[in-house]
Amino acid sequence: MNVYVDRVGSPAGELAFAVDEEGALAALHFVESDGGPDMEEALEYEGFQVLRDEEKTARPREELREYYAGERREFGLPLAFVGSEWQKAVWLELTRIPYGETRSYGEIADRLGSPGAARAVGRANATNRLPLVVPCHRVIAADGSLGGFNGGLHLKERLLEHERRVLGTVPDGTA
Repeated sequence: MNVYVDRVGSPAGELAFAVDEEGALAALHFVESDGGPDMEEALEYEGFQVLRDEEKTARPREELREYYAGERREFGLPLAFVGSEWQKAVWLELTRIPYGETRSYGEIADRLGSPGAARAVGRANATNRLPLVVPCHRVIAADGSLGGFNGGLHLKERLLEHERRVLGTVPDGTA
């Protein structure tokens, strides 16, 4: 199967992303993340043919650019979820968290009808291949701390700060 890769800037640094033949977002990776394999290498390891085609990647590139510019608060991209039914349910619930807001892992578990499954929600977040678009950065610990983030907590904080700045709930630092 073919995937088409591209890169775009974001509030958390450069993003690498891939779309499938139908244009669904298949992977998104923070280039500045705290580890893990390179997205293209990981996709090749999984058996994908990695190609470049700016026409195929135009829509996600534009939606991600709009998010970065503060012009987009919801993504309209088709998403290629690959995971268990539980993971897919968690990821879908994450897409319902409004821009600039947060929910705890426990709140997500409760919304899915699985009280007490906060750790399972956290594990699903950790395997989210579409961070930012499936906004796992908006999920925090019950005590208000950031919890974890696949790309590193510094990136999670940057994304949350970006959304608060766009909403006008934090100063932008300019005079």
